[in-house]
Amino acid sequence: MNHPELGKNPTRAGAAKGGHAVRILMAILIGWTLGCGPADTRDAERTIGVSLLTRAHVFYRDLEDGLRAAAAEHDYELFITAAEWDAGRQISQLEDFITRDVDAIIVSPVDSSGIGAGIRAANEAGIPVFTADIASFGGGVVSHIASDNIAGGRLAGEYIVQLLGGKGKVAIINQPIVTSTLDRVQGFREVIEAYPEIEVVADVDGHGLRDRALVAASDVLQANPELDGIFAINDDSALGTLDAVEDFGRDEIVIIGYDATPPARDAILKDRALKADVVQFPVEIGRMTVETIASYFAGNEVPEVVPVRVGIVDRDSLLEAEAGADEGSP
Repeated sequence: MNHPELGKNPTRAGAAKGGHAVRILMAILIGWTLGCGPADTRDAERTIGVSLLTRAHVFYRDLEDGLRAAAAEHDYELFITAAEWDAGRQISQLEDFITRDVDAIIVSPVDSSGIGAGIRAANEAGIPVFTADIASFGGGVVSHIASDNIAGGRLAGEYIVQLLGGKGKVAIINQPIVTSTLDRVQGFREVIEAYPEIEVVADVDGHGLRDRALVAASDVLQANPELDGIFAINDDSALGTLDAVEDFGRDEIVIIGYDATPPARDAILKDRALKADVVQFPVEIGRMTVETIASYFAGNEVPEVVPVRVGIVDRDSLLEAEAGADEGSP
């Protein structure tokens, strides 16, 4: 639910609700199109605590770049930390932000259920919480800003259906403790269910990490000698799956990944088993998160969910993009 006033102390930014969520989002987007942020949202000396899932992944480094760029435009000070997949560490980071009495908290949860206690503590302290990329199942969150992961999962499903000609056996390398991957799998399954000749024969947890995904995918390959395709919920999972497929000499299997990181793009360009990747725009997620907070600070009612566009890349589109870049070179 979207409750800007939830748990807020009347001495903290007691902004009245105003405006309509859709108009606010449109104003934000129009402001970016014109090269500036939304009007009347600058507020110097605001502090925002940020707890990222990790800094080891290029996606979160890009998201951090977006946060920093937008914060600089609004004169906000960011305290940026990373939990590095440790749920207990992330709770401690939120507790530290509460002690610092920050004006807002941004969190990308390690565990969508486990983070609830930390968010509730922030609610009790009157500090508004926003989630970026990964949502929470507990506590009061003002707004969730993330890729439209259900749409992304559908793109992955449509692409694998196309490659398999509407029939075959597929597997999913999952990470079911975070909402973003659950949404991706939901979207993927929605598409697959429309094709009765495609069967999902395995849905296993690769923990979102390359080495763990390698083990999970190896188990799937051993149990399913007739497997035709695999959807991996992020690029660490996709690359670990690619390692397993190549170790087993199963290059006929097609893999669809998610994130379009440089190593994944390189594998796609080399025409390996990884054939396509859903692409996200993490810098945009970071910018929109700060802009949503700025709108909230200004007293506006902000959307409960701010979806960010997704796309898909394959070898043809990557080659076309490279050719276009070369033509534009001096």
